[in-house]
Amino acid sequence: MIVPGYRDCPAEPWDPGTPVDPGEAEDFLRRCYTENPRLGPVEPRLAIVRAQVAATGTYVHTTDELTYGAKMAWRNASRCIGRLYWRSLMVLDRRRARTADEIYSLLVQHLQTAGDGPIRPVISVFAAAQPGRPHARVWNEQLIRYAGYRTENDQPVGDPRQIGFTEAVQGFGWRGKGEAFDVLPLVIETPGEGVRVYELPERVIREVPLSHPEFAWFAELGLRWHAVPAIANMRLTIGGVHYPLAPFNGWYMGSEIGSRNLADRDRYDLLPLVAARIGLDTSRESTLWRDRALVELNRAVLHSFERAGVKMSDHHTESQRFVTHLANEEKAGRRVPADWTWIVPPLSGGLTPVFHRYYDEFDQRPAFYLDDEAAELAKGCPGPRRTR
Repeated sequence: MIVPGYRDCPAEPWDPGTPVDPGEAEDFLRRCYTENPRLGPVEPRLAIVRAQVAATGTYVHTTDELTYGAKMAWRNASRCIGRLYWRSLMVLDRRRARTADEIYSLLVQHLQTAGDGPIRPVISVFAAAQPGRPHARVWNEQLIRYAGYRTENDQPVGDPRQIGFTEAVQGFGWRGKGEAFDVLPLVIETPGEGVRVYELPERVIREVPLSHPEFAWFAELGLRWHAVPAIANMRLTIGGVHYPLAPFNGWYMGSEIGSRNLADRDRYDLLPLVAARIGLDTSRESTLWRDRALVELNRAVLHSFERAGVKMSDHHTESQRFVTHLANEEKAGRRVPADWTWIVPPLSGGLTPVFHRYYDEFDQRPAFYLDDEAAELAKGCPGPRRTR
């Protein structure tokens, strides 16, 4: 497995049966307590942790350690341009939840907390993996995603990226409306109950209908997008302890929706439609019709979210803020891992300050990881399970 953003320095694959590395635990705790003097001296805590690891193969984070560790993981997220706000992350300790019903209820609460009022960054941390024992997980790559359907004319309806996952949940009995923006259900798997499927209540699915500041016809396309991008299938690692179920969200940068979700050819592929409605010459690439349509699609997204009062950032503003984050971290004496291919926006990248820089790619923990098995589940491909 290659860790996203670390092409030259891949991390070791996670073996769920391996005990906690005492050295990694000590490294995290020393940094955590150094950055938070209010927690007191670290040596007494280290003695307790060493004893727990020796006896059980793992240890239990205090609430303060869990909270700050999750914030550090966001600070180290190489693909995230919005890390200036890492200290503002709201950490919800959900480690006591065990049943699928409990997990589902708390995931609904996560979306309510994140999306009611101003969008706020939130992470819900569920039970840690125990060496050699199975653990709970969510199959979905995000808590809110739109279904994708195959059609006889080979023109998919909805999000083509989600076709495999949609067919998998249909195999469990779920049926969508067959429309372009059907919200997929949550698929929750627990050791004691297996796989269970849950519909999200409409009250927590905050969506924004898309319109354009100049083109009245744009609203007639019936486009919309959800307000909370909550990543659900990445593993949070803090001090050698692994949390396979730790969904987290920030808020959208406009180009994530306008330049990727709605524009990519293997997603909603809307550029030809938008170009045709504008009346652009699409007979050859040199007319730059794709570029012009892309700008208008992005204008529509930013306009619509602002009009709806839903928090969103544009790529120019967020790029400036990331440069501020780099300066802050340099003053604190910390290196910043970053993946240029993700930090540079997919629209007008060369016009932003993050384009004209080099970045370090290295595996710095605490961190988030997308494991191979989680990636396959998000495609609707369970496959044979590793011993966990």
